[in-house]
Amino acid sequence: MTRHNFCGRTRREFLWETGAGFTGLGLTGMLAADGFFDNAAQATTTKSAFINPMAPKKPHFAPKAKSVIFLFMYGGPSHIDTFDYKPKLYPLDGKTIEVKTFGRGGKKNQGRVVGPKWKFSPYGKCGKMISDLFPNLGTCADDMAFVHSMYAESPIHGSAMLMMNSGRILSGNPCLGSWATYGLGSVNENLPGFVVMLDKTGGPISGAKNWASGYMPAAYQGVTVKASGTPIHNLEMPQGMTTAMQRKLLDHLREKNTEHSATRADNSELSARIASYELAFKMQTHAPEAVDFTKEDKKTLDLYGINEKRTDDFGRKCLLARRLVERGVRFIQVYSGGSHNDDNWDAHGDLVKNHTKHAGDTDKPVAALLKDLKARGLLDSTLVVWGGEFGRQPTAEYNAGTGRDHNAAGFTMWLAGGGIKGGTSVGKTDDLGNDAVENRYHVKNLHATILNQMGLDPNKLSYFYGGLDQKLVGVEGAEPIKQII
Repeated sequence: MTRHNFCGRTRREFLWETGAGFTGLGLTGMLAADGFFDNAAQATTTKSAFINPMAPKKPHFAPKAKSVIFLFMYGGPSHIDTFDYKPKLYPLDGKTIEVKTFGRGGKKNQGRVVGPKWKFSPYGKCGKMISDLFPNLGTCADDMAFVHSMYAESPIHGSAMLMMNSGRILSGNPCLGSWATYGLGSVNENLPGFVVMLDKTGGPISGAKNWASGYMPAAYQGVTVKASGTPIHNLEMPQGMTTAMQRKLLDHLREKNTEHSATRADNSELSARIASYELAFKMQTHAPEAVDFTKEDKKTLDLYGINEKRTDDFGRKCLLARRLVERGVRFIQVYSGGSHNDDNWDAHGDLVKNHTKHAGDTDKPVAALLKDLKARGLLDSTLVVWGGEFGRQPTAEYNAGTGRDHNAAGFTMWLAGGGIKGGTSVGKTDDLGNDAVENRYHVKNLHATILNQMGLDPNKLSYFYGGLDQKLVGVEGAEPIKQII
């Protein structure tokens, strides 16, 4: 670009200095109108020593959902074998056809079709076709809204997980649960606002990046909780420290924060650290009560499949999710599947073995969660989300076998409760289930829908970092999936 000079000045300098800098008043006025100076002015005049970052905040508008339970099927369940009925695939089983796919094996132009391995049956008044993998969930069809046209950029687990959790394919950004607690705070001072329950085989790829708070204060990150035994590790007080001593330490930190705020405008980092210590102190006594199932009756335990070998583990997680909702926890994420290979839904080899296992482990507990929430009057105010980081291809990955490769070009997720219109299906993939072709919705549209149901405008909820007003849905924004609201 050619550099133009006016009287020895650049254009910017010339405009700024014209009229003794009077033109700068226009910029100042515009910045003030946008609230640019509000935070700085408030920080310099505020004498309050401690600002709890998890204090309850008003939503942008009246919310439909107070809490979210995200049931994450790690590994990528096959949409065409679960909820996306494709009758034309059955007769193509075993035939090699021309079809463009893109998975971990790269881009291909043809493949051997693997027909759906389960029958589909209509459920509910809506007549939704659901796979025989989910006979229990099928009975909840009228409460569920299916989005069959989801798509994302990456067909690789690590980046796809980060996209589904944080809206970015790169690490270092706050995840969905962090945005929810940042925007709304928490109504429970004794438990985390954002809870994560991992599979018994371990966490997903990329680990804690999937529930990290990124560039936000650590107070907004997810806290991993177990549904049995010791619920939260590393909460024990150091040897020799009493409760009174711990309280005295917190008071001392607050005093330091008071001194700190007198000389530094932004004391949010220290306030967040104090809030984390305070929360840990309270969780030492309140977390064990949350996982105490002795007050649950036998009928409820049986509903979730607790004490049944196959469903006990995930059933306990789903029951704890309901108990956490009752106690005001804002965002709960429950993982089905962990570690590698067939420990999760990543069916590269034997599709029937893999999905029979994971669907069988989760079908009864998830249906129980929906029914239990509904019976207690909590489903209307609790948004339940089900899905993985992507779907799977209609063709075989290898020369032999039924395994499917990853598919981010078209897959299914469903939502229930929290103001969602049950018994509905939106969007379509093609006849093979390979590409989303009608009413396509990006992962960011899903995020926008979740925030919207919580009373947060996804295009206005922002956090200033790196010189930009960062948003979960990106600077370009995203609209909620209005057909299911």
